[in-house]
Amino acid sequence: MVSEQTPDDGTSGVEAEGVASVEADAADRIDADATIDLLRELVRIPSPFFEEAEIADYIHDWLDARGLDPEYHRVSEPDITGFEGDNVVARVEGTDPDAPTVLLNGHMDTVQHVEGWTEDPTSGRIEDGKLYGQGACDMKGGLAAILVAFEALAAGDYRGDVVLTAVVDEEGPFGLGTDALIRDGVVDDCDIAVVTEPAPMITQGDIENPALVLGARGRFLYEITVTGTAAHGSQPERGVNAALDAARLAAAIDEMDLGRHPKLGSGSTCLLSIEGGGEPLSVPDRCTLEIDRHVVPGETAVSVLADARRVADRLDLDSEVDISLRETPDPDMYFQPYVTDETHPLVAPFFESVRTRRGVDPDVGYFSSIGDFNHLGGRAGIPTVIAGPDGANVHGTGEYVLVDEVVETARLVADATRRIIE
Repeated sequence: MVSEQTPDDGTSGVEAEGVASVEADAADRIDADATIDLLRELVRIPSPFFEEAEIADYIHDWLDARGLDPEYHRVSEPDITGFEGDNVVARVEGTDPDAPTVLLNGHMDTVQHVEGWTEDPTSGRIEDGKLYGQGACDMKGGLAAILVAFEALAAGDYRGDVVLTAVVDEEGPFGLGTDALIRDGVVDDCDIAVVTEPAPMITQGDIENPALVLGARGRFLYEITVTGTAAHGSQPERGVNAALDAARLAAAIDEMDLGRHPKLGSGSTCLLSIEGGGEPLSVPDRCTLEIDRHVVPGETAVSVLADARRVADRLDLDSEVDISLRETPDPDMYFQPYVTDETHPLVAPFFESVRTRRGVDPDVGYFSSIGDFNHLGGRAGIPTVIAGPDGANVHGTGEYVLVDEVVETARLVADATRRIIE
């Protein structure tokens, strides 16, 4: 849990002159009760991916009521998903166009509500410092944190800009909301991105808050069709069993050599589905596979396809094998791996803020899985820091977030951002 004591950040007592005292108070402008009230309201709005209209309107109105000039940013993907929706974007402009611009990014959607909850999954109930609800940890806690941090920063007078983006479809198949920000140039001038996903939850190795996550593996999805020859099940030698060959291929891909990275660790494969056969007493003549492939820097769409095809060629199966990657709305729209250098000058303020506010060095980790941070840190090439509240049961029943950590995340983001843009 986070102490509610006001830390000594070197700003107590009489400040020198000018706006220094105003700027130093960015984190202290954040009210804990108001932050938790906002979080509860966000959790009480159901927002499974592709169903974010209500929460987008709520966030737009929340920002508008505070004079923060929000805008809707249209997201359209007609070909594969048919999705139409809106991000919410706002900007606080600084006084110096040459000063850094900080992006605060969070997603509004959750997974589809899972079965098994013993209470309303949008209750927002608080007990023992935990706020419960689907998406409470992933990532409405982080979303509430950047909203109140943005409001606190808007009350200051700084050289640099702050851009807030509340996005759709992070939990869906493609990350359409953040992809649209990149394609439409919304984040072109951003020098560093802050994503308040629950940092300690899915990392390489065990870390605890306060923590900074500075990279993530990427991901591809193999779609494989194995075509054999049907025959009577009592005479399997007269056919070519596609299901059996598919199983052999899946096992071989599971054992193939994968890339390694000193920060991100090893890549991985995971068989997600295998479907085929089912006709009574018939040799299956067709089987399909979906296989997840998490990758590290240096592994590309071309190399990933070549790896799987090389495995299939070595098996010399009697079935025909077609291997492709999942169709995406655009060829470059995949989750690219990235690593942010912890010595980057715009990352240093996050370390300084943790040390000053918490009196410790932050844990440093690297995400095992994927998210909008891959689009920002990988495709857009923006140095990206993940820092967010901890909790448990993400994507499952009984999901909760630690409310003290939501407040501390907001104060960390406000303080570190202030250090960058002052």
